[in-house]
Amino acid sequence: MATGLLALLDDISALVKVSAASLDDVPAQVAKTTGKVSGIVIDDTAVTPKYVVGLDPSRELSIIFQIAKKSLLNKVILLSPAALILGFYAPWAITPILMLGGAFLCFEGYEKVHSMFARHHADGGHSAEEDVKIITPAELEKARVKSAVRTDLILSAEIVAITYSTVSEKALLTQIAVMLAVAVFITVAVYGFVGLVVKADDIGLHMAKENHHKTVRSIGYNIVKFMPLFLNLLGYVGTAAMLWVGAEIIAHGIPFTSHALHELEHALAHLPALAWLTKAIACAVGGLILGALIERIVHFVRRFR
Repeated sequence: MATGLLALLDDISALVKVSAASLDDVPAQVAKTTGKVSGIVIDDTAVTPKYVVGLDPSRELSIIFQIAKKSLLNKVILLSPAALILGFYAPWAITPILMLGGAFLCFEGYEKVHSMFARHHADGGHSAEEDVKIITPAELEKARVKSAVRTDLILSAEIVAITYSTVSEKALLTQIAVMLAVAVFITVAVYGFVGLVVKADDIGLHMAKENHHKTVRSIGYNIVKFMPLFLNLLGYVGTAAMLWVGAEIIAHGIPFTSHALHELEHALAHLPALAWLTKAIACAVGGLILGALIERIVHFVRRFR
């Protein structure tokens, strides 16, 4: 009896040691994964601020918090378990699902670009009066949050998929720990920075008050003057990021285009910055073309219905 108990305790001790070793590997895996998804994180950071532009400044942080909360819940409750389940039962399904998300990003990016250059949109026989819809600020806020969460869901899915691919050969405990850590870290980092960006003008106004030193007032004034331009530029970057990331997701799912991207990077390997820029521009242009094709298909289906 005593021998059996000692054997059981030895087994438990060995299991604890294995679990501890797995957990010790978590920080390294988180750092490795964060480096791989840095491009998507930048894209997510650039996309989000445009969703609060034009809304009540007093509601900006509340809106950012709503988006961040739903983003974290999506990563932890929806996407991470889905990646683990698909990775175990149907690993072949992950790439097609991500490609569908990439196609949606291309479509949404094209819509943004089209709206920049076209003042009026034809809508299949509807009158101009029917195109105008008056909504309340609360409804606009709700629509913005919904749109932001929808876009974030696709970017988050790519982050989770890359995270899973990094730890797919690790123990299940390590997979879960790394995916949770990456989800929390990236969400806090992205939306913390976004909150700082959208409130920078308020910080500038505070610094520009008369009771501060002349240098501080000058810095505050320049911040206030610069932020509208910066937010406008960030909106363009966010739109380009949708096209770039969406097309790159699709390209990596097709052997021919994935090989072409790798060849492009290899050809410019001696100039890393130029290689990155060339690939980003190629993906953005491809995403714009694909988005235009999808928009035509959607428009045709809507008219047919």
